Amino acid sequence: MKRISINPGRVEWSGENPGIYLKQDSGSTTYSTLALFFRVVLSPFGRGHAAIVLGAPDTAQGWPGVPNLIMTDNQGLMRWIVDGWVAKMPTFAGKAGLSAMTWLDCESVEKRPGDLKSRYSETLRGSGVTVEMVWRDMGPPLPVELTKQNSATKEHEMYSLFLEAKQAQVIVNGTPLVGIVTERQFFGRTMSTAFLAFSETWISPLPASRRGGA
Repeated sequence: MKRISINPGRVEWSGENPGIYLKQDSGSTTYSTLALFFRVVLSPFGRGHAAIVLGAPDTAQGWPGVPNLIMTDNQGLMRWIVDGWVAKMPTFAGKAGLSAMTWLDCESVEKRPGDLKSRYSETLRGSGVTVEMVWRDMGPPLPVELTKQNSATKEHEMYSLFLEAKQAQVIVNGTPLVGIVTERQFFGRTMSTAFLAFSETWISPLPASRRGGA
């Protein structure tokens, strides 16, 4: 299809959505820790921040029994995103920890960008819990655009700017969660399981019947 300057689809939400997926070792077939950060700047539910942390992804239990939690300052927004996006991502789909995670209120968010090459972090505090996500040793920026057929939801187009991280940690109340950064097949190439994702925008494409003959 010919590329055009203005996408005619509907913007669902836009912002930042970096992630950290850790395994106990490079030979593991399952993740020991899954975490996503959200800084949403535009959506039907307004703006908001969140951190989803599954320190026991396959355990149907929430915080404080196990580190399965979501901390956010906009629960309406995040319930919409969890249901419409996160639960459909292959890495999170069907995880018992996602449906059992405890919802916590976020009181503050602190970003420490550093030089975007050596270190970047996001720290959320609230409900007596501190969540810190740290990325280190980033690669060059990688522009990404996905069609509906190739996106995680199979319903939306997605545009973003990724930076792979060679090292990363998820820390809850001062305790690092289990796991190391490994590799996975993503976007048709081998990529790190820890990444920064900036300018991420999800679009519902215009139906083919309304694309001016396309």
